Amino acid sequence: MLKHRGFPGRLPGTDFQFVIRRANMKQGPAKIIKRERFKDRKHTDKLADAGFMAALWAQFGEEPFERGNLDAGRLSWLFGREVVPAEDPFNPASYDAMLKINLKVAQVSFPEIFDEGAEPMDFGDWDDDEDRD
Repeated sequence: MLKHRGFPGRLPGTDFQFVIRRANMKQGPAKIIKRERFKDRKHTDKLADAGFMAALWAQFGEEPFERGNLDAGRLSWLFGREVVPAEDPFNPASYDAMLKINLKVAQVSFPEIFDEGAEPMDFGDWDDDEDRD
């Protein structure tokens, strides 16, 4: 499993996880699914989505990227809309699965991330768990 060094481990001040520490050797990777985002979601849930999208954009831009240690649950909130498969066939239960940002959809969903004059999201001290397995 590829570990994305420098990627924030979680949204600061919350328990919203962005990455996992180690591969699940017993059950295998969690499957990425498309989760429905309803309008009545909590503000902190929306912030976690925006923070994760900002981190993906800062780390990968428009380039395809390997799922690696990115959290399947957090990816699932964006999957099928802002984050799409970058390969065909796509295996949603693989750490090696290739994904990419659907820029047009992401710009509509999270305009504050892509505005030219906007300040980048501040993650403070990123909890990237680089020194842990």
